[in-house]
Amino acid sequence: MFQQTPVYDRLIAERGDVPVQVRGEADRIHRQLARVLHLAPPSQPSTPHSAFEPKQPSRAL
Repeated sequence: MFQQTPVYDRLIAERGDVPVQVRGEADRIHRQLARVLHLAPPSQPSTPHSAFEPKQPSRAL
């Protein structure tokens, strides 16, 4: 797949393996969002409206 080079090895030694760190953070955020979205009540899909029609006043709860 990808053959590491001495330059790449040196960068990893100096800066850390940034692609692995980014993948780890992305996985963590993905898991966190999955939990949050699973807990959130499903939202009602909004009905499309024409930009040329007047806006309907919002109803107070």
